[in-house]
Amino acid sequence: MKDNDGSAARGAVGRSGKGSPSALARSAPRAGDPTLHQMRIFWAVARSETLTKAAKQLGLAQPSLSQQLGKLETTLGNRLFHRRSNEMELTEAGNFLLPRVEQVLRIVAELEDGLAQFSGGLRLTLRLAGINSVLRGLLPTAVRAMQEKFPELDFDIQESAPTDILDLLYGRRVNIGLLAADSVAQAGVGFLQVPLMEDPYVLVVPKDLLLDGVRNPKIELAPAHWAMLNQSIQFSFGSQHTNRVAEWYEQRLPEHRVVAQCRSFETAIGLVQAGAGVCLAPALASGSQGVSNSVRLYRVQGAARRIVALIPSQYRRVEPYASLLEELQCAAQTCTVGGILDTPPFLAVDPPQSF
Repeated sequence: MKDNDGSAARGAVGRSGKGSPSALARSAPRAGDPTLHQMRIFWAVARSETLTKAAKQLGLAQPSLSQQLGKLETTLGNRLFHRRSNEMELTEAGNFLLPRVEQVLRIVAELEDGLAQFSGGLRLTLRLAGINSVLRGLLPTAVRAMQEKFPELDFDIQESAPTDILDLLYGRRVNIGLLAADSVAQAGVGFLQVPLMEDPYVLVVPKDLLLDGVRNPKIELAPAHWAMLNQSIQFSFGSQHTNRVAEWYEQRLPEHRVVAQCRSFETAIGLVQAGAGVCLAPALASGSQGVSNSVRLYRVQGAARRIVALIPSQYRRVEPYASLLEELQCAAQTCTVGGILDTPPFLAVDPPQSF
């Protein structure tokens, strides 16, 4: 047996003209079959491009992840990634494998979801993650309706930043993500986007800063109010959004200065409540704070924030996910943020700004 194996290996090398890695890989004995766990790790690393991010998605220690990835490469007899520091770039074999692994994982997910209906009365947990404003503004009504339709259903709800929501989805630790479509680059990659609502932007200002009908704030406002208007509290989640917000302030309030930068709209609005400045925020985030008695909300010109549900395509027609999406859309239709005032004339600058 050893002689036969050796001859086959030497023959493969000879036919290639040299002892190429690909020829050696084809002749190498395999250590077993790939496991689902290893395929999920491979998929997460391929999508995230770093071991650190993939480990975070899957909730695994990085050494364990590296070990399982190495075992998969040994099993398949091929190197799947070029490793450069912490960066991982797919090899030719890795690019061949990726769509096939995605197909396998999709089929497994469909099997798991399909068999859930035969659980014999066992409770089913629906896991979702979302940004704060959507969880507060839309989810409660939808959850209450779902409790009536599916008494056996319970929920695992996580409040997360947009990039973390994608990580949780890619790692299959949640089934649905609720966020703004443009809050992360290529947010819909690999997932179906189900539109929920359009969320307009507003300028949030302290209650005593009255901008109704103001055309020239530098002249018409008291010095203290003019100074307050020029103290901007800015929220940013990416360079493109940051640049668009900066451009908006440069056009509308060219004398402003940034007094604080935040990573959540809720924090920014809290600072406005305290009288630290003004901020640009989506209406849903402003309304979900319940702050209408302590701030004023002025509508601004510009594209609204598109709120969507991200979901793997195979879940779209499967219960209870299909019903939850329907209830979220119903909740969005009835969701209103009261107290939004008309755009002050000095903010009505053409063309409207896109955020």
